[in-house]
Amino acid sequence: MSDLGSEEIEEEAENDLGEYEGERNEAGERHGHGKARLPNGDTYEGQYGNGKRNGQGLYRFKNGARYIGEYYDNKKHGHGTFIYPDGSKYEGEWVEDQRHGNGVYYYVNGDTYTGEWFNHSRHGQGTYVYALTNSKYVGTWVNGQQEGAAELIHLNHRYQGKFVNKNPMGPGKYVFDIGCEQHGEYIHDDKGEEEEEEEALTPIVPKWKATKITALTLWAPEEPPPAQTAPVATEEALIPEELEISVGETPLETPADTADVPPEVPEPTEITSPSKEPEEDEDKEDQGDQAVASTEEKEEEAKEAEPPE
Repeated sequence: MSDLGSEEIEEEAENDLGEYEGERNEAGERHGHGKARLPNGDTYEGQYGNGKRNGQGLYRFKNGARYIGEYYDNKKHGHGTFIYPDGSKYEGEWVEDQRHGNGVYYYVNGDTYTGEWFNHSRHGQGTYVYALTNSKYVGTWVNGQQEGAAELIHLNHRYQGKFVNKNPMGPGKYVFDIGCEQHGEYIHDDKGEEEEEEEALTPIVPKWKATKITALTLWAPEEPPPAQTAPVATEEALIPEELEISVGETPLETPADTADVPPEVPEPTEITSPSKEPEEDEDKEDQGDQAVASTEEKEEEAKEAEPPE
């Protein structure tokens, strides 16, 4: 990605100072506020100190560019705004005519860069916004290039990983707004020696190799539970301990159907009904004893009725 702005070139001649109208010091040097018209057609209006531009000023170049900001010893130094002939603009810090420190560059195509500068280049932490797609690169820059850990944010997903020479390289992941993450790495294709010689002059674009996709987790707002009456003491004893454990172990899972829902606790009337069963068993035992006794009496009467041998 090249810098779309024009490079400013100050063409003021050192020996020929041109026309000047303004304040001077006791030594006759330009000092204080003044206006100057340089031999090359450029103009300056602002503060002077000991014959040099020092302080706040406005410098207009004959090619249409202009600088509004601070000067120190004839050099842009401090905070200032430079508007280039093509319409691009830089607002930020300067050090000895170089973009240096923190600043924002507005490119002619609508792109913007906000972040750190070093010796006239994007260097350090910065954010580059692409006007066409509204995507943005947030991360590290080295000598004007995307280099190091960064995040490339798109409309509905983002890539997090490492960049080398403007391209993603090595392990990383794509994070989608729906909650899914695809992990993998960017690698170079292994090619033969002949193919490498033919494509030596063409840029090598790494390819994405996915390794896994994390489980999808959907967020849903929690609803308040329905109002319940106070439970009866006897109901608590009927809840199996295993059911309590199984419900507690899977708090994030939603039951697929009603089969996974624990059974309801029986009503109190069903709890006390089994107490009648022992009485019914005792009645059956008494009836059995009576039947056995009657059969034994009948056998004895039959023996007495038989004639003796």
